[in-house]
Amino acid sequence: MGYLSIKQTSDKWGISVRRIQVLCSEDRIHGATKIGSYWAIPADAEKPNDQRIRSGKYIKEKE
Repeated sequence: MGYLSIKQTSDKWGISVRRIQVLCSEDRIHGATKIGSYWAIPADAEKPNDQRIRSGKYIKEKE
């Protein structure tokens, strides 16, 4: 299995380098490992779904 850098993954998925760093630190990319100060992402890893809130407001559940 081959590994990609954050920059290579950024080009492949079309999202920013910083966003991939956040996804790696939140353990949302399966198989990503940190080697020193760099992240190694498996070449066959799938892009996780975007779970950020887009409305700008937090959605509260009614009790």
